[in-house]
Amino acid sequence: MTSTRLVPVETLHRIVEVASRAPSVHNTQPWRWRGGAHTLELYADTSRQLRETDPDGRNLTLSCGVALHHAQVAAGALGWETRVARHPDPAQPDLLAFLDLTPGHLPATAEETLTALDRRCTDRRRFTAWPVPEERQAHLARLANHWGARAVALTDESERFIAERLVRRAHQLQWVNPAARAEQASWQRRGSDDGVPAGALPGADDLAGAHPHRFQGAWEDRAAPDLETSDGLLVFFDTYDDAPAWLRAGEGLGAMWLAATTAGLALVPLSQVIEVPETRTAFQAEVLGSLAHPLLLVRVGWRSTGRPLPARTPRRPVSEVLELD
Repeated sequence: MTSTRLVPVETLHRIVEVASRAPSVHNTQPWRWRGGAHTLELYADTSRQLRETDPDGRNLTLSCGVALHHAQVAAGALGWETRVARHPDPAQPDLLAFLDLTPGHLPATAEETLTALDRRCTDRRRFTAWPVPEERQAHLARLANHWGARAVALTDESERFIAERLVRRAHQLQWVNPAARAEQASWQRRGSDDGVPAGALPGADDLAGAHPHRFQGAWEDRAAPDLETSDGLLVFFDTYDDAPAWLRAGEGLGAMWLAATTAGLALVPLSQVIEVPETRTAFQAEVLGSLAHPLLLVRVGWRSTGRPLPARTPRRPVSEVLELD
């Protein structure tokens, strides 16, 4: 006997479509969805895991956490309430979340929310010179914390100096690692549905005065970043360094990124410093005082209002990531 479908297929399709706009490391899109009569299940797609730079699946799970956040927000904007069970079945570690959908009310801000989710992008171009106020950074951290994550802004000059130094060190270590470089390059030479195409990366004119990004090659000859820079640094952390903590951090990142997009801010993940064991351990000791595990570092700054958004990165079709019962 087949169960009566309570949530229209078109609605499940739209939720997953919006959730799939979530950012993911190298645009790997490491998620799968399964839709039932009134449910969605989120699975980690480990076939898309970066085995060299993400052997534990930290970035993979973080990426899925952002998709989980986007799915909940999209469902709400479409008039559906969600109850979420995270890691509901220990026998299925790839099953990250179970969403139960029930009819709700269509909010007045529905269209605005869906538009912001669709506009969200990773903008690696230089920020404007306008400083990001500490209260604005604290507000972003509180939004992430509201979703179960733990985040804090790094406003102390010495903490920022250490963090910037470790970001550079992590990049240098990965750059001299042939396997890590090959893995990254393989996701820059993809088809039309995933990976990081050249058009999504800033050109030379947009990089003048900007912090270098992970796709730029060697940084050794570049000047050290100015500590008086106007951008903000925020770190996600937890007392545990495990899949539940990574998923929570991803949901918090999704909330932070959505708020940043709405406010005109650009957000860039600096995941390399956590990917490299040496710099992750140093960050834990020198920035967090060995009191917690760092999960992700992000940079935020004001996006120039006089230029268009960067090219959108591609996405796999919904039919490839959603299976219906």
